[in-house]
Amino acid sequence: MLSEADHARVTAAVTAAERHTAGEIVTVVAGRSDAYHDVGLHWAVLAMLGVLAALAARPDWALGLWALVDDGWSEPPAGAALMVALVLASIAFLLVRFALAWPPLRMALTPGATKTRRVRRQALTLFRVAAERRTQGRTGVLIYLSLAEHRAEIIADAAIHDRVAADVWGHAMASLIAGVKDGRAGDGLAAAVEEVGRVLAEHFPIAEGDINELPDRVIAV
Repeated sequence: MLSEADHARVTAAVTAAERHTAGEIVTVVAGRSDAYHDVGLHWAVLAMLGVLAALAARPDWALGLWALVDDGWSEPPAGAALMVALVLASIAFLLVRFALAWPPLRMALTPGATKTRRVRRQALTLFRVAAERRTQGRTGVLIYLSLAEHRAEIIADAAIHDRVAADVWGHAMASLIAGVKDGRAGDGLAAAVEEVGRVLAEHFPIAEGDINELPDRVIAV
């Protein structure tokens, strides 16, 4: 997660950005967006099916393994190959399932598209809780960073979404992801806040009597 210095840097960036806009910026940082236990299960099932497919193509392998435990004086029973296949498939399933109980390996074997969908889903959930319709003018923006996946999302409330195209946030996203990949998540997040602040100041300049409606500090989840 972010260090105390990173938290202070990002909070200062939010405070500075909001001096020039009626918009409100909320920053949320997560260690990861999902546990991906289902991905581990999918790989285990795939390993089990792979063993069954291999033995279906070469049933002599199963009979050869049966011979290792048989006395060799009699013909193998009709279900010998099936029994060997079931045992090996079960072993493959358990080995892969156990190996993928280790989060770094499970994360490495999770498809990128799956990570993107889970990060987006979590960002939307947090946006609805922390920013959506939480301001009088519906001018909240959520910057969500998921560290384990190296992915981020920027989601804007209704008033901003109606006036600012989604691709406008591209430069802010690039700054954020570049910082994360370089091991400078705090710097990347602060840079993204500055970029978002500039866009908000252009479309939603600060008005007299504006108040701070959402917290400036980084929310860690």
